[in-house]
Amino acid sequence: MLSLVRRILRSLPASVLGALILVTSNVPQAHAANSLQQKLIKASDPKTNGDYTFESCREVQKQPFDLTSNKKKVLIIGDSQACDFLNGIRENGYWQDYQIRMRYIPYRCQPVFGSAVQQLADPKDRAFCAEPERADSLAQAKEQVAMADVIIMASRWKPVTAQMLPKTLHSMALKPSQKVIVIGSKFFGKITVRQYLHMSADKLEMLRNDVGDEAQDINQILDEVLDKQAIFVNQQNLVCGEPTSCPLFTSDLNLISYDGRHLTQAGARHVGKVLFQKSALGKL
Repeated sequence: MLSLVRRILRSLPASVLGALILVTSNVPQAHAANSLQQKLIKASDPKTNGDYTFESCREVQKQPFDLTSNKKKVLIIGDSQACDFLNGIRENGYWQDYQIRMRYIPYRCQPVFGSAVQQLADPKDRAFCAEPERADSLAQAKEQVAMADVIIMASRWKPVTAQMLPKTLHSMALKPSQKVIVIGSKFFGKITVRQYLHMSADKLEMLRNDVGDEAQDINQILDEVLDKQAIFVNQQNLVCGEPTSCPLFTSDLNLISYDGRHLTQAGARHVGKVLFQKSALGKL
């Protein structure tokens, strides 16, 4: 059989044989490109990613601490950005010896106290934010805040919320023994998956997005106002390496964010690892 194949190949014109070799040599490359495209399409699906973003949050949202346990108590406070942070912990297996709980305060309500909730909320959101059954708040969480050993605040910060954060922390009546960590804003720019589907692996690995000034401005406010009241983690700088642009793919070509603000599963693993390796989070 092998000798027959050899005779057939020897009888082919050089041009035909060359074309055959070219086609067969490109098969692995075509397969790799197709595999990358499939991975991109899956990673950008808004329904799948939206469910992933909030799944872990819901499991620990408003759950009480186990007061009979000797494990340290971590309370994460914030909106979907806090969910991203929690996913980064879970994906990397961090803090398995801690009790981790969540107080989810929607972006439209903001993690502030008292009348500031109504002042900062859009008029159409004020009724929603005022109802304890519908929206959590720092006031509702105050008792659980007092029990926590570590408090993490992560949110899509509004400039005014960031500016008044020292006052907010003062209102939380924290004890000197409690450690507070504030996670800064992050933004990966506009995500255009249709464009990425036609790009080579090399180009995707080098691709960086313009992220504008929003996250940088917010993080500058947080860095200036917090002083010694909390540990500030500037995740935009840590993950992006510079303030005005950010990579969109990990080194193994996984999409980091599916909508510019929230993380894919691979993105959560990547960002979580960066934050814990390059900030005070890894020393807790």
